[in-house]
Amino acid sequence: MAWVSLGKLLLFACALVYLGIRLTQGQKDTVLHSLWSVRVILLSLLAFALSLGWSEAPSDIALMAFAKHSKLLEIALLVSLIRNAREARLAVAAFLVSQAFFILSSWLMVAGFRVPWATSMLVPELKFVVYSTYLDQTLIFSAAAAVFWHLRKLWPRASWAAGTLAIAALVNNLFFQEGRTGYLSVMVVATLIIVWQMPKNWQLATLVLAPLLLLTGAYVGSDKLQARLSQVATESQSYAAQGASETSSGFRLHAWRRSLQAMAQQPVVGHGVGSWTQSVKRIEGANAQQVFGDNPSSNPHQEFLLWGVELGVGGTLLLLVLIASVVRDAWRFTAPIMRATLSVLAVMGVACLFNSSLYDALIGDFFCITLGLLLALGVRGQASDSTSVHPDPTNAAA
Repeated sequence: MAWVSLGKLLLFACALVYLGIRLTQGQKDTVLHSLWSVRVILLSLLAFALSLGWSEAPSDIALMAFAKHSKLLEIALLVSLIRNAREARLAVAAFLVSQAFFILSSWLMVAGFRVPWATSMLVPELKFVVYSTYLDQTLIFSAAAAVFWHLRKLWPRASWAAGTLAIAALVNNLFFQEGRTGYLSVMVVATLIIVWQMPKNWQLATLVLAPLLLLTGAYVGSDKLQARLSQVATESQSYAAQGASETSSGFRLHAWRRSLQAMAQQPVVGHGVGSWTQSVKRIEGANAQQVFGDNPSSNPHQEFLLWGVELGVGGTLLLLVLIASVVRDAWRFTAPIMRATLSVLAVMGVACLFNSSLYDALIGDFFCITLGLLLALGVRGQASDSTSVHPDPTNAAA
């Protein structure tokens, strides 16, 4: 967490200096302005900032929540700092090297070797997890596998290594990890890989059949997947019958229910940034502390509902528009970059259905950094260096 925080501080400081210099020199980045996703990110942060005025959360909690949402700005800052196609390729290459180290470290743990840099060694139940938790690692491995696979031909000499690492990451998730969301993300990435290998007239049918076949094969071949799916069914039935919210699935279902009730109370403007915990605890009543714990800035383990509680129904729609804007931007890129971007976005979308993945630390930063790099690679590759950043004619004439 400390390294991630230092990295973000460095990114924001460099961006502030760079943008300040560019402003004084009268330079205008026309390529950056062409991205709809950047505009929607700025609009989203403006909405959260305005909601500070009516937030039901204490001011320190509201400001902390706003800071967490503000990590979305990392996407725009990366696209701004990466000035041309060469820099974008170098940045993505550095990203892939780091992911290769991550994947290989987990496989070393699977093989029985001690990995000194694995912080999870302090938590025995996090077997084969290098950093953070199995949830974060499985989502990261799925997204990284998509980037390795779809961009492997950008570096022809290392294409075999990239393909191997992609497969290794997905196999690691399915057979050696326990994340249910991670299993689903593997299905999404693998399905998209298969769909894009098919002729266009077969792609729709493949999009329907591939997940069913993959899930069946993975279920038969993985005892961990069978156990986790059975656990989900049992916990969900227990919540439906008895309202038991002590389990992982039970807590999610209960938190989602309370979130919808909170949205119904303030459907237009929401309860304000950082107010989810206060809102649902008020609805819960006397058992609020027992159900939702002591954390004053918790979340519903569902990003769409989190935005809905804080900003109203418009907040949920705003998150959907943000995802749609990234799809629109990616659609203009070359096929490999477009496919890599959409795959990472799909993994993020799946994660947001079962966790507040953009709001959460670590995994939220991973998605923002990855999407920022891919957007930079796509948009900078389409523009020559001379047109990416150039003096504003008005300022130049002055």
